[in-house]
Amino acid sequence: MMLSVAGLSFSYPSRPVLRDVDFDLSAGDFLAVLGVNGAGKSTLLKCVNRILNPGAGVVLVQGEPAARLSRRELARRIGYVAQRQATGGTTVFDAVLLGRKPHIQWEASRKDLEVVQRALETLELEEYALRYTDELSGGEQQKVVIARALAQEPRVLLLDEPTSSLDLKNQLEVARIIRRVATQQRIGAVVSVHDLNLAIRFANKFLLLKDGEVFAAGGLEVMTPETIESVYSVPVAIQRFAGVPVVVPV
Repeated sequence: MMLSVAGLSFSYPSRPVLRDVDFDLSAGDFLAVLGVNGAGKSTLLKCVNRILNPGAGVVLVQGEPAARLSRRELARRIGYVAQRQATGGTTVFDAVLLGRKPHIQWEASRKDLEVVQRALETLELEEYALRYTDELSGGEQQKVVIARALAQEPRVLLLDEPTSSLDLKNQLEVARIIRRVATQQRIGAVVSVHDLNLAIRFANKFLLLKDGEVFAAGGLEVMTPETIESVYSVPVAIQRFAGVPVVVPV
């Protein structure tokens, strides 16, 4: 098991955000974390990555408690892409090389450079390697930060709304890349996402949060019109078009 979360709870001083959240993630899984704004999706990812310290519960990464791992070791196992990340005025290659920081001892080795090159190839960024990140489009910059996370060679990849500010083409492209990386590299991907149609098209597991608690969790079978209406307060139908399930508000 790549990641196991049991009984995770978190509260800000003013209010509780998460209560008794459980889920497991295996190699190759693409887990979509769903729910309305304020449901606790981003907070959940930050608790898994120890950016925030949960008030209760256990997070196991490859069977080991995350709380016992050093920050450096945790960064070797978990790659994290926040909702908004500045890529700065550096080249694409150097921006991705920053992902090797948990592995580099004194200076970048040949292996570090090879890992960066593979990450660029995976995200189809080879031709941009020497361009400056602030010259790129929003979709290209998003792929750079995902490549940087992959350069960590993590076993778990956490992505917080990675498609929220992208156009339709880049949304589909980024979601396909995440699905492909999870499958081919046998890592687990946890992705908070607002677009139900992207989630239902690319994810194989789903975690639906409501009022800080797990309302439903499992495979495609949990993505029913009744569940979606209960979580989002919008009646929907699920239909298939060209073999692809589509969530339609009604």
